Amino acid sequence: MSNMQINSVLAQIRSLQQQTRIGAPSIRPADQLSAPDAAQAPAASSFANVLKAGLDKVNETQASASSMTTAFERGDPGTDLAQVMLESQKASVSFRAAVEVRNRLVSAYQDIMNMQI
Repeated sequence: MSNMQINSVLAQIRSLQQQTRIGAPSIRPADQLSAPDAAQAPAASSFANVLKAGLDKVNETQASASSMTTAFERGDPGTDLAQVMLESQKASVSFRAAVEVRNRLVSAYQDIMNMQI
């Protein structure tokens, strides 16, 4: 990555960090959470929750495409080939996007781990 790309990513991270501070005035590390705060922590929109929601949506799209394909193969009335193909393509695109996000995350992790301190 060039310095320009790194600076762009850092600017985006800082912008997102600033936006989250506006919505949540007191953010503390997890080890400093008291008992009532710890119960509310999972409700917050964390990176893990957003990632899980995205993967759940990809899974839902693939399950929908699979069920439509099975229904078409059985010859169920009202199952249109064009709709089956459209759902199949949606599932394919969403899966490829999830794989690309994973690849980018792994690449970013490797870049961070290779940085010299």
